[in-house]
Amino acid sequence: MGSRRFGGVRFVVYPNDHYPPHVHGFSDGGVVIVALLEDGNVALADRKDAAWNAKSSTVQKVLHRADAHYAELVELWEKYHGSSDDE
Repeated sequence: MGSRRFGGVRFVVYPNDHYPPHVHGFSDGGVVIVALLEDGNVALADRKDAAWNAKSSTVQKVLHRADAHYAELVELWEKYHGSSDDE
């Protein structure tokens, strides 16, 4: 498991996780799954469980931090899963 902390949000990548590239953001008792999009943007993952126990303000906080640290989070994902070029 790899993790990084930015502005009160801990981001985690699990080695046995699946594509597409994403990180799990933990903040304020909630969990937010953030998609790392190929165009250099982030988004709330398109899945039912994308936000657990997270207020909308927490979701926005996690997305903001992920956006500000996109390159570092992609690097963390690629450390465990390789780049999309490796597929």
